[in-house]
Order: sequence, then C-alpha cells, then structure tokens
Amino acid sequence: MSFQSKIVEWYHQHKRDLPWRNTTDAYTIWLSEIILQQTRVEQGLPYFNRFLAQYPTVGHFASASETEVLKLWQGLGYYSRGRNMLKTAVQVHQEYGGKFPVSYAELIRLKGIGDYTAAAISSFSSGEARAVVDGNVFRVLSRYFGIHTPINSTRGKQEFTALAASLLQGQQPAVYNQAIMEFGALWCRPRSPRCAGCPVAEGCFARQHKVTESLPVKERKLKKRTRYFNYFFCVNPETKEILVKRRMPGDIWQELYDFPLLETEGSPEQGDAAFSNALKAHFGEDYRMMLLSHRKHLLTHQTIYIQFFALDNYIVNFNQHANIKWVSLNDFEALPQPKVIADFIKAYT
Repeated sequence: MSFQSKIVEWYHQHKRDLPWRNTTDAYTIWLSEIILQQTRVEQGLPYFNRFLAQYPTVGHFASASETEVLKLWQGLGYYSRGRNMLKTAVQVHQEYGGKFPVSYAELIRLKGIGDYTAAAISSFSSGEARAVVDGNVFRVLSRYFGIHTPINSTRGKQEFTALAASLLQGQQPAVYNQAIMEFGALWCRPRSPRCAGCPVAEGCFARQHKVTESLPVKERKLKKRTRYFNYFFCVNPETKEILVKRRMPGDIWQELYDFPLLETEGSPEQGDAAFSNALKAHFGEDYRMMLLSHRKHLLTHQTIYIQFFALDNYIVNFNQHANIKWVSLNDFEALPQPKVIADFIKAYT
C-alpha cells in the first residue's frame, strides 16, 4: 500500500468531525481557513461558529464595518487577517456578484489569500488538483522523506511544493489534502509524535534514523523585539466613564482601542525622573498613580512587558490628544481591543 493510501485510510478512521468538512461551500471553507491560520482548531472553532452565524453569506460579511469585524475577531491576534477578510468579502461581492470563486486562479487574486489558502479552498470546494502545503504537511513530508532543506527558505518551499504536487497525482484532492493535514495535526505532531502507532512508520526516514525531533528544519528567526508599555487606567468617578485611545496605523493593534499609554525603553523604576517628567507632560503636575498589575505578552516578533497604573488627579489636553476620549464601559465593550486590554477589564471592573 502506498504512502498516500495509508494516510487516507488513517484519515477515514481518525478524522475529526469539523463543520467545514461537511460542505463544499467555498465561502464557509474560506472562513475556516483564514480563522485557522496560526490558530489551533480548539481555539478557532468558536470564532468560526460566531462569524458564520453573524455573516451567513459573503454579502452579509461585505456589509459589515471594520469595527464590527475586529470586535468579533478579538483575541485571535494577527488582526490584519480580520481586516483582509473584510476586503476579500467586499471584493467578492463587487466582482463576483457575491458568489465565492472556487478556482485557484481566481482565488489567488483575492486579498489575504496566498498559495496555501487558494489551494485549500479550490481543492475542498471543487476538487481542483492543487496540493496544500501547511505546517502539518511540511512536518509529515520532511520526516517521512528525510528532507533537511529549511521549510521557511525559498528553496525549501519550492522543494516541498513539488513533492506535495507529485504525491497528489491519482488521488482525490479534497480527501488526500485533508488527510495529510489531519495526520500532521493529530499524529505526526511537532512534539511527542505517535510513532508507535503510525501507519507509515515502516518507511519513515526520521523514525529509522532517530531524527524525528530535529525535523523539519527551519532557518533561524530574527531576534524578537522587546518593548515596555505603561498603561494608565483613568476613571471619571462621576460618570464612571474611562479614558480610551484608538491606536494609529503603523504599529501593532492598529485601529484597536486601548488606554492612554507611555512606552519606555525599559521598565521604569519608582522615582525614575524621565518617566515622572513624561507623566507630568501628559497628565499635569499633580497626578497620582498606583500600580495595579503587570504582565508579559508574547507576539510573534515582539515581547511586551506591560504595566497597568490607576491614575487620579490628572488633566488631559484633548486638543493635543485627539485620539483619546471618554467612553462608558458598555460602549468600550463593543469596541475591538487587544486581548491584554480585554483581560484587564475583566479583572478590574
């Protein structure tokens, strides 16, 4: 029995019953694929269900506002994916009359859809013979065939794509593509793969040469940037409103809402003169503050150390800070926020 046949046989026995596998509707499949990029199924499934309930068709999605989409997306990270989804929905609504395309050639033209996503949607919705190559597929092929070319290199992507395409020949594209992805997700896992019960263990290079943990190979990543955020939680005691700030383009969490912020080179110590002077410039000479909490927040390319301070007896020049405003807690709940802000609100209100 061939490698492909064993993987497909395993899939029919072990596959998860996931809603996007019970349809050939390209719009539904697109929703699942975008949401599950860099997101575990367990985390992404509730988001998929909420998006599909809120926007049952691409026309409904196209009529949404960016604020509504980002609020629904809140907590998934990589907010550009949510913005691109809205642009894609509008593009499909305008250029394709609200009917989501199913061919790779048309899909690859849409905003936010790359090679992998176009291959996945076209093969799952119409059976087009396009091999999908995601992280799971990279891992399975690298280990089974003993490929040491870095998967995040140009050469590696070309090599794995060519191999995946050759393996797809003679297979049912939708079934085989989903089978090898599922096998990588559930069986040939990044850590602690289930080699003992693996249906293709006999021919696996990594198993035979005891290099399972070292494959696939990745080129060294760029060093993470370290940042220090100091947030100020300001409450109007009479109206119970809080000060919030809309983040500007050009940085993380753009167009999301957080609190007034001072970013520093390091974590400010008590009595730090530079930090104190910066606070006075923003909030007046007589401010009072108290540390509420601190946490470490990890992003793909950044590590952010965050402190939350309660602020009292302050002044704010709204003419100089047009992106800062008072809102009620209820109104703030409806606005898209970074996860660290949403978590803070839950803990302190």
